[in-house]
Amino acid sequence: MTKCGYVSVVGRPNAGKSSLLNWLVGEKIAMVSHKANATRKRSNIIVMHEDNQIVFVDTPGIHETEKLLNQFMLDEALKAIGDCDLILFLAPVTDKLTHYENFLEKNKKNTKHILLLTKIDNVSNNEVLEKMKEYEQYANKYEAVIPVSIKKQTRHEDILDVVTKHLPEHPYLFDPEIMTTEHLRDIFKEFIRESIFDNISDEIPYETDVIVNRVEEKKDIDVVKATIIVQKSTQKGMIIGKGATAIKRIGKDARIKIEKLTGRKCYLELFVSIRKGWTKDKKGLKELGYDVTF
Repeated sequence: MTKCGYVSVVGRPNAGKSSLLNWLVGEKIAMVSHKANATRKRSNIIVMHEDNQIVFVDTPGIHETEKLLNQFMLDEALKAIGDCDLILFLAPVTDKLTHYENFLEKNKKNTKHILLLTKIDNVSNNEVLEKMKEYEQYANKYEAVIPVSIKKQTRHEDILDVVTKHLPEHPYLFDPEIMTTEHLRDIFKEFIRESIFDNISDEIPYETDVIVNRVEEKKDIDVVKATIIVQKSTQKGMIIGKGATAIKRIGKDARIKIEKLTGRKCYLELFVSIRKGWTKDKKGLKELGYDVTF
């Protein structure tokens, strides 16, 4: 009998969740940014390991805030914690234990979890061992502790073997040939958002979103038309940039990511539209796919 199940990947903002999942699946699918709180919604990334299927759930970072959009993001993370067979909690090795203790409080169902110590490239082996000793006071809470370096030291099997061990026996939930349940247009949206985060500074990326208006597969090229949503006219000006330099840079970055994923040429056309206060309004959030129910 094969093993198969949902594994939620959680942790504080910028813990390395999306980077880990892209590395495990061997493709860039999840949005990655050095800025915190870039991931806004749950997404499924499917990894086949031997004869078993692991459905990883990428999640927004666990954080507290009064902003409506951020409350939606926290709710997404909490739903993922409550609706899975296993949790991977990512803890950067230099973090204090407070983020982990906060997670334990939020894991109301006491779902089994594995602790991954991430970003160990930045510290010595002795420091990694010291941090593992700190976590030993919670040894009755977790199934295993795995130090992780996706840059050099860790192999996929170091994580996947342990994850599979704790999954239930179950037939595959999805076609083993697919890497994600996300639609291509949703992945394209995240690539464009990632390019905004990478090319526009300060708080502006947090007040933007993207609507993919059209995806047309022609014989030799994919045509993608999308609208970047902002809240203020000043933000629109910064997204476009002097002589349209900023939006051209965003478009080029996103197009390269799209072409690498699809293996086809892409013509990407970007527009910018103002929706005042969309991050603070339930209706505005719902129109952009963030179904705020609280």
